[in-house]
Amino acid sequence: MREITANPQSAGLPYEEVYFETSDRKRLNGWFIAHDKSKSTLIFCHGNAGNISHRLEKISIFYNLGLNIFIFDYRGYGKSQGAPSESGLYEDAKAAYDYLTKERRVSKEGIILYGESIGGIVAIDLARNKNVEALITEEAFTSIKDMSRIAYPFLPYFIFSSRFDALSKIKNVGCPKLIIHSIDDEIVPFRLGEKLFDAAGPPKKFLKLRGGHNTAFLESEEQFKEGIKSFLSELKLP
Repeated sequence: MREITANPQSAGLPYEEVYFETSDRKRLNGWFIAHDKSKSTLIFCHGNAGNISHRLEKISIFYNLGLNIFIFDYRGYGKSQGAPSESGLYEDAKAAYDYLTKERRVSKEGIILYGESIGGIVAIDLARNKNVEALITEEAFTSIKDMSRIAYPFLPYFIFSSRFDALSKIKNVGCPKLIIHSIDDEIVPFRLGEKLFDAAGPPKKFLKLRGGHNTAFLESEEQFKEGIKSFLSELKLP
């Protein structure tokens, strides 16, 4: 989770390395990738495996869709201080949002939240607590209770004292939502993606992919890109 193996420059993307603090004084690391033709910014909440340097292919897709991207490492990941916990991950996402809106003065109306796997629950929690334009989750699960019955070997150590109850949280998210899930996901079953979608209130859309938990966005790349592009086109972005 710690070693940074690459940066956006290696993918041909402009970027700024940034540091910001959480409410409990943890120093977090992230990248801001600015698109010269966009006023909309995607906050990228990554999954448990790896760190921000392992998301360059997906960052490139979002950049080519015309978005600024702010991706950060949670406490205990990459160059960020501390040790991960459920409450800590939620605080880290809030700190990322506050950094964007207060220090960089990014418009709240142009913020899109994206979360993959466990990052989907982090993004859902942030969406119910902050003003954002939209929420996108990919391969997110519903709760630890549901996952512990299925994927015990894949769960990170800190998760066993956690709930990560996305089902109850997403009911309180009012912004437009896009739930993405692969029918071939070998870690988070497709039925949990459907269950999460069913629990969400309108407006909402569902995008079904093919491919593995960590690779569906590449195995179904055109469908992934077109699905997100279509969803974004329906938003009132600045």
